[in-house]
Amino acid sequence: MRVRLLGPVDVLTDAGPRLIVGRRRKAVLAILALNDGEIVGTDWLVNAIYGEDASAGATSTLQSHVSVLRDVLGSRTAILSRSPGYVLELGGETDVRQAERLLRAGTESLDLARGIKDLTTALALWRGQPLADTIGVSWLEEQAERLDLLRGQVLRALWDARLAAGEHIQLIPDLELMAAESPLDEQVCGQLMLALYRSGRQADALVTYHRLRHALDDQLGVYPGQDLRELETAILRQDPALDAPAKPAVIAVSISEQAPTRPVPAQLPLAVPGFAGRAAELASLDSLAAEAIGNDPGRPATVVISVLSGTAGVGKTALAVHWAHQAAERFGDGQLYVNLRGFDPGGTAVAAADAVRGFLDALGVPAARIPDGLEAQAALFRSVLAGKRMLVVLDNVRNEEQVRPLLPGSPGCMVVLTSRHDLTGLIAAEGAFPLVLDVLAGQDATDLMAGRLGRGRVAREPEAVTEIIARCAGLPLALAVVAARTAVRSGFSLTSVAADLAAAAGALDPFDGDDATTDVRGVLSWSYQALSDPAARLFRLIGLHWGPDITVTAAASLAATRPGPTRLLLTELVRAHLIAEHAPGRFAFHDLLRAYAAELVRACDSDIDREVALGNLLDHYLHTSRLAAVRLDPYLEPIELGSPRSEVVVGAELTAEGARAWFSCEHATLVAAVGGAAQARLDARAWQFAWSLSYSMLQRGLWHENAALQRIGLFAARRCGDLAGEAHALAGLASCYARSGSDGDAQAVFASALAVFEKVDGHASRGRIHSQLGWLAERRQQPAEMLGHCQQALELYRVAGYRPGEAVTLNDVGYSHAMAGDYRQALDFCQRSLAVLGELGELGWEEAVWDSLGYIHHQLGHHREAISCYRRSVVLCRQVADRYNEAATLDHLGDVEFSAGDQSAAARSWASALDIFTEIDHPDGDLLRLKLLERDLSIPA
Repeated sequence: MRVRLLGPVDVLTDAGPRLIVGRRRKAVLAILALNDGEIVGTDWLVNAIYGEDASAGATSTLQSHVSVLRDVLGSRTAILSRSPGYVLELGGETDVRQAERLLRAGTESLDLARGIKDLTTALALWRGQPLADTIGVSWLEEQAERLDLLRGQVLRALWDARLAAGEHIQLIPDLELMAAESPLDEQVCGQLMLALYRSGRQADALVTYHRLRHALDDQLGVYPGQDLRELETAILRQDPALDAPAKPAVIAVSISEQAPTRPVPAQLPLAVPGFAGRAAELASLDSLAAEAIGNDPGRPATVVISVLSGTAGVGKTALAVHWAHQAAERFGDGQLYVNLRGFDPGGTAVAAADAVRGFLDALGVPAARIPDGLEAQAALFRSVLAGKRMLVVLDNVRNEEQVRPLLPGSPGCMVVLTSRHDLTGLIAAEGAFPLVLDVLAGQDATDLMAGRLGRGRVAREPEAVTEIIARCAGLPLALAVVAARTAVRSGFSLTSVAADLAAAAGALDPFDGDDATTDVRGVLSWSYQALSDPAARLFRLIGLHWGPDITVTAAASLAATRPGPTRLLLTELVRAHLIAEHAPGRFAFHDLLRAYAAELVRACDSDIDREVALGNLLDHYLHTSRLAAVRLDPYLEPIELGSPRSEVVVGAELTAEGARAWFSCEHATLVAAVGGAAQARLDARAWQFAWSLSYSMLQRGLWHENAALQRIGLFAARRCGDLAGEAHALAGLASCYARSGSDGDAQAVFASALAVFEKVDGHASRGRIHSQLGWLAERRQQPAEMLGHCQQALELYRVAGYRPGEAVTLNDVGYSHAMAGDYRQALDFCQRSLAVLGELGELGWEEAVWDSLGYIHHQLGHHREAISCYRRSVVLCRQVADRYNEAATLDHLGDVEFSAGDQSAAARSWASALDIFTEIDHPDGDLLRLKLLERDLSIPA
């Protein structure tokens, strides 16, 4: 029994053909038959046959088709259900498989008569248009085109064999017809020229050549290939080698006399010993290999291209070669390898033409058969690989144009490329699969060290190994260099090696290799040298940046360019894997690349250029911080920053939520900027930076870190004799002490700030300090002292004309009266505070007023009103992300709920408060725990 596909789809048995009714049923059989012996997934089948017309019942209909086909085939086991689909097991072969087998036999046979017989038998298998009655299934339409091409191969091979047998006269009518149908087919033209010449029609043979030459020139602008040009010359010379054989020869030879088979190339270089990690990448390559050779259930074989990209030294070649050795058995026709030297210290990349020629030589193609020109050689390369299972490794690729001529064109082959560029052109046009390699971390990096130094040595000093990996930034090349040096110094402890690396932090000297391929600095330089001049300059300047990552606007300020062009330069750096876009719009590189960029900027850029770039960068962050801080607190005390430099790009206008997000994203960079400005002796910028960050950090409960910044700002302000800066830094530091519960320190530093502000006439600033001192008095339960400070603050704010301060202080005065038990006065001042805040439109500042009102109602025994006020305050605290006041208000809310007899609600509120106090490391958490113990309450889970 045989399934026939080279014409209408049917089943041939000894009793004759069995017809199949239904186009889609025939399509099911055709797809299974073309994948004979391999599983075809149900989902893939449904999609291939029904496409967009697939309904919810398509799978059931497919099952019905399969059941009918089993009956037609006469066996329930002819089509087996195998997860995730079906497999056809004929026990014989389809007419397609038979044609392919006969084509191979006919072209490889040294018995000319037998070869002609095999090719004639193969040609007779076509009964019309292949898969003629499955029109509408796109995958089968593609297969029909392939089967048409297969018939063309059989026909041309048969004509070659018949010409060799001396049947030139008989062939002329068929060849003339084919030449008319395919006027650009050089092989058919050559066969017709030879047949005409051997038939005594030399002039017609030459006319045939010139007709093709003009057609190629008019339509494609090219000339005939070298083979055809040489044939024309031989006809003009009447070369005896063209003469027909005197008598058709039938050659029969034994197997021992046959010509040797073509070599099976095995060009893979030595795999790296001790290869470690990359489990996910190895699994991805295995999956792609299964797809290439047709072992992936539900998908036919195809050409698969995988691009391994990543920064210099990340181990792209090591991974490609390691995996290729593991997968070699799956590609039984051989493995080809070439180092294209796209990033090479010599600076000369391998030309595609040279690589193709090398592959053709490796495949055993005789030199006489290799045509001139890259296009013709690439076509021959694809022809030689047709029908083979070949693995091609293209290492160190510079760009897409370098490799396109080296790509196979037929299923069964797989190409693995490595490059420092992403080669997005191949991904977009050729459907290549990207695999981007990152540095090694954790166990993978430890395993690499263990593979080089021995597991016992690594296990004895795990902390030193962790330090070495961190100092090497997880870069496999750097780890390999350090491991190699350590391996030959067996008496050295790993702790001493880690100490040496730590002492050289920020430098690449410990990673100098013994040759160009193992010298980290040299390897990185190959990528750097391939950059455009503007991108190279930007890469160097980013070496000045102190933060963990950089945005487009910050990079634009650093380089004194606009954001649009800067984005393009960053993209160039990303494509070269000299920087990574680890989050949308945020770019970073590992420590060794940072050290390399820092070396370059010191070597290539003048002191003035570096100072200008660093000043631009500080201006960008400072003025953007000011905008964000004012968005969080529109009535923040004004300080004079001056105008940013003209080259500086200041961040866009932000919402309050956007400002909080910006401070969070830029936190590490901004904190480092304060120290960076002080280190560069830009003292005014240092304290101004600390001031601009203070409000956001206080809101988030980062008092200890904020205090460190304010001390840097205080030192810088005093160093340059800036009294206003000194006063602001003292006030900021005191606020940190106050918020963190160090009331005594806060009291003393606030007093120092007041003394300095009196010298610079800062009424509003002095008012704010008195407000803070009032708050400290509240914490000490001293209402009279609190009232005194708040009344002084109110007077100072009114003198300064600072309405927001007046509004907030009215509430503080009201709360002071409440603490003293004068609830009528308290309600009056709190209501006046709400009124002024309403006039200003700053309803977000009402959180403190509603907290005060909650306290007043609680003291009056109005539990319901108190709970409502406190809950409203909690909502407002959350809206502005004020973590401390949210926790404090939840604590107060729990007090009211407990007084009202709802212990469960109280426990929930206190639990939420305690979580926040613990998160921000505030000592009020200890007071809350004590309260819970006194009430014999446990925190709900």
